[in-house]
Amino acid sequence: MRANRLISLLSQNTPVINGWLSIPSAWTAELTAHAGCDSLVVDMQHGVIGLETAIAMMQAISTTDVVPMVRVPWNDPALLMAVLDAGAYGVVCPMISTREQAEAFVGACRYPPLGYRSYGPTRSQIYGGEDYVAHANDTVLTFAMIETAQALDNLDAIASVPGLSGLYIGPSDLSISLGVARRADFDDPAMIAALDRVIAACTRYDLIPGVHAGSAENATRLATRGFRFLTPVMDAAAMQSAFREVIAQARILNIE
Repeated sequence: MRANRLISLLSQNTPVINGWLSIPSAWTAELTAHAGCDSLVVDMQHGVIGLETAIAMMQAISTTDVVPMVRVPWNDPALLMAVLDAGAYGVVCPMISTREQAEAFVGACRYPPLGYRSYGPTRSQIYGGEDYVAHANDTVLTFAMIETAQALDNLDAIASVPGLSGLYIGPSDLSISLGVARRADFDDPAMIAALDRVIAACTRYDLIPGVHAGSAENATRLATRGFRFLTPVMDAAAMQSAFREVIAQARILNIE
């Protein structure tokens, strides 16, 4: 089976730099895949991407050695199995707040006896190789998103679920749930305490600590803190920011 490069990087304690895709375009996915990140998450939750487009985007990503991943819109076994059968080498599942939810998530991503994933590896067997089914349980990464105060209360119960690969902090929803004044404020004491609790849980249960950093500066700070799977950039935000910067510069030049 095709190896998952992220597992190799993480085994060497090398932080993974992940990109986030919300634009429903195989062309955009291919462009970003050639930009130098380690992995790309196709966002089916808050982007405007359906299953067919997500598959085309993973095909575009596969023109490189970047690892294709998907954030599903919800903890839905049918969709989890569909994106894995389509070739996702990692899945990020939102709003995991209890052990039962984590068990349902992981179970849908693992073949028996570790889970209840159904056989039908369509594109994943083409991308991963003919022996995909034999090795998928050890190769596909599963990240439970920690986004609520309830999840923090149940952190050990969630983190101890067999077959879970990592915990991924969604800072916007988590900050709202914690009553933090500014959304995704990594300087707020309550957020800092939450970050440290997640890192400690990952250390206790040998999981990958991940976070939606939002910028290169935040990613650097959070890597120093102990996070190993970091998302500093999102396609739509990067495009909008670049457009704004160039347009603003052009207007200044025209005035002068």
